[in-house]
Amino acid sequence: MLLEPLVITSQQVAATQSRNAKVRLLAACLAQLSPVELPIGVAFLSGEPRQGRIGIGHAVLRDLSAPAAPVSALTIDQVDAVLERIASTKGPGAAAQRLEQLVALFANATAVEQDFLHRLLLGELRQGALEGIMLDAIAQAFTVAESTLRRALMLAGDLGLVARVARERGDAGLAEFRLQVFRPLQPMLAQTAADTAEALAKLKRAALEWKLDGARVQVHREGGDVRVFTRQLNDVTAAVPELVDAALRLPARAFVLDGEAIAIQPDGKPHPFQLTMRRFGRRLDVEALRQSLPLSSFFFDVLHLDGEDVLDRPAAERARALSALVPAEHAIERAVVEDPDEADAFLRRALAAGHEGVVAKSLSASYDAGRRGGSWLKIKRAHTLDLVVLAAEWGSGRRKGTLSNLHLGARAASGEFVMLAKTFKGMTDEMLKWQTQHLLGLEVARDAFTVYVRPSLVVEVAFDGVQRSPQYPGGVALRFARIKGYRHDKPPSEADTLESVLGLGEA
Repeated sequence: MLLEPLVITSQQVAATQSRNAKVRLLAACLAQLSPVELPIGVAFLSGEPRQGRIGIGHAVLRDLSAPAAPVSALTIDQVDAVLERIASTKGPGAAAQRLEQLVALFANATAVEQDFLHRLLLGELRQGALEGIMLDAIAQAFTVAESTLRRALMLAGDLGLVARVARERGDAGLAEFRLQVFRPLQPMLAQTAADTAEALAKLKRAALEWKLDGARVQVHREGGDVRVFTRQLNDVTAAVPELVDAALRLPARAFVLDGEAIAIQPDGKPHPFQLTMRRFGRRLDVEALRQSLPLSSFFFDVLHLDGEDVLDRPAAERARALSALVPAEHAIERAVVEDPDEADAFLRRALAAGHEGVVAKSLSASYDAGRRGGSWLKIKRAHTLDLVVLAAEWGSGRRKGTLSNLHLGARAASGEFVMLAKTFKGMTDEMLKWQTQHLLGLEVARDAFTVYVRPSLVVEVAFDGVQRSPQYPGGVALRFARIKGYRHDKPPSEADTLESVLGLGEA
């Protein structure tokens, strides 16, 4: 297929707010693709090339220009092949070679195709085609069950591959996907409950677990080989030898565990999240950090055990399997309750121990990877949200020369980010210095006072409440918002939604 029809579909999807219309447009386009083209088209229409980053800096991409071709002639597989060559170009002079290949690609693209490629490679193809919409489109295009498709994606971790199997083999082919040790799964996520009473009203009898403010990890073991993955599915095994050692001591040959890695103070209380995250930086003296900032691992779920997938079993059954595998010092504090007073007492113990709060979990639910389902409900000590930085204003006074006042947004149903607040509170000098440098690298536009950025940084924000406000597009604003810290472990797709914010406040 030529690139042009796909670009037109992208424009049409971006132009409509209707989810059903987006799904129909995407499904019609996907149905026209060949088996080879389908994974490429799914990636492009999802807003990211199959190769991810191709080794060319954001500033270079933003300023790239080439004369446009008068007629559309590029095919999507030709574009993919060029991006593959660029991403694989290494060694001396690689940067110049990559740029030369990219300029040649743009010279063969029409003006509208150039605009599409620019936004695709910059991560700015914000057309509202989120993963859920794309899954619905694949299901519609190839007449497969959405639930079967979603489970296959959970286990495969590759939307393009799953789409191709759906096209070629339908539901039967999708049902054959199995969990593979060392191929990480998207983590299951929790919705928010105001308090334990609300959580128990929804779940009745439930398991309560301490909610640790650490780094979410997924630990895979096969024999003597262990690998550790973050919530963004990055392999961080080399940075966390303590977790590897702990996994090797467990009495099983093969498993996949879900849990938290956290730095604990001598008094048993957790270090702040930002301190724990130092263990996951890019340039590490691992042995020195292991001595000065040791990590502890705490597990709360098991997804695979000695050759058998267990993620579809009820949570109560998985909990029994986990208890038999993991010693108490590596298990999350847990209690099964149905009495509100008992639940409140459990929450108070978690808070007294220095943790964020608790998570209430249905005893019958399966592990729904990648979903923020109603069978897990988090209850925190104070209101916090994970929002995306949309812009930042230049500071004044002692903050002059730094980007200080952040514009913060939540995810709308369309996939766009809707601004809810501005704040400069809670920032350390170190944070101001870091965010100024980093946000300038994400700049897409500016005026005299504000730098507008690509929405890619997630920040945890504490606030006192939600109120109606005509000042912001979402119609609501956060009261007394202050920054707790950046969540480098979270992508923008995991930021809180406008719907969840509306559910917290007076709006």
